Amino acid sequence: MKIVAIIPSRYGSTRFAGKPLARICGKPMIEWVWRRSNQAETINETIVATDHCRIYDVVTGFGGKAVMTSEHNRSGTDRVAEAADQIGLSADDVVVNIQGDQPLIDPRCLDDLVRASLACPDLKMSTLAFRIVNQDEITNPKDVKVTFDSAGFALYFSRSAIPCGRDPHVPFDTYKHLGIYAYTRRFLETFRNLPEGALEKIEKLEQLRALEYGHRIRVVTTQYDSPEVDLPEDIPRVEEILRARANPNNQIPR
Repeated sequence: MKIVAIIPSRYGSTRFAGKPLARICGKPMIEWVWRRSNQAETINETIVATDHCRIYDVVTGFGGKAVMTSEHNRSGTDRVAEAADQIGLSADDVVVNIQGDQPLIDPRCLDDLVRASLACPDLKMSTLAFRIVNQDEITNPKDVKVTFDSAGFALYFSRSAIPCGRDPHVPFDTYKHLGIYAYTRRFLETFRNLPEGALEKIEKLEQLRALEYGHRIRVVTTQYDSPEVDLPEDIPRVEEILRARANPNNQIPR
């Protein structure tokens, strides 16, 4: 069984065109994500799935592997599924979907996700969550929140604050969803053939498609946050964090 990370990387974006190629501390953002993924102990190979030749050329230029995919995919997961077809993964292989706008991703959180997935052979799909420490993220709609049951399976994902405490004296934690998934290749094919869900369309969250059609998603909590780059003004903040972490080989301290 292979464990392959696939990074969907679309060039077009209404808010930040060409985002994967934006320079962060001298490197394109997609290179940061690819190198972080390659540092994970559990992942055998990392591949970028893109719809644009510029991204393809940049990835292969720094020594990465990339495949060209259709510009008409509905979502990042659909692009990942197309790439999995191209590289010939088998039904029992595990695919890790890593968003291409997370240059700060910690490889240890990828290992958390993969190991939790392998521990449950019947698990079809899993994802990551991080306990929110920055209170602004609770109400910011760009930060997706998740609630899960006592067995760790997702109840709902939302851009709104969930759960919403009625009584101010009742303490509780709020968890942010990190856009990283692991699936079996078999379930990935099932997922790509599901119609768009009503809640998925409302919230613009593709993972709701799985829940709406009755599929369970295991939520794995991790202590490693992975802030996203949504807009150009996010880059200075990310660069500041990277400089603070810097060491000679750009390795994540273990």
